[in-house]
Amino acid sequence: MKDESKIIDCFGDICPVPILKMDTELERMKSGEKFMLVTDHSCTIEAIKEKSRGLNAELEIIEVMNGVWEVYVTKK
Repeated sequence: MKDESKIIDCFGDICPVPILKMDTELERMKSGEKFMLVTDHSCTIEAIKEKSRGLNAELEIIEVMNGVWEVYVTKK
């Protein structure tokens, strides 16, 4: 799934800002569209995992280096 051209940079953003950015992007998207969210806060990852149960999207979360995550989001 790592072919996204849209990247949402959330470096330095604390919760709930990354979640709000993700929600806003998902509202704009059509089914099948993708984006990548990049964050450096573990609390964001935990919040995304909790929220993912209610999302109409598939998520793949990868810790690309210690303390930096890429979240790949595909709208269903």
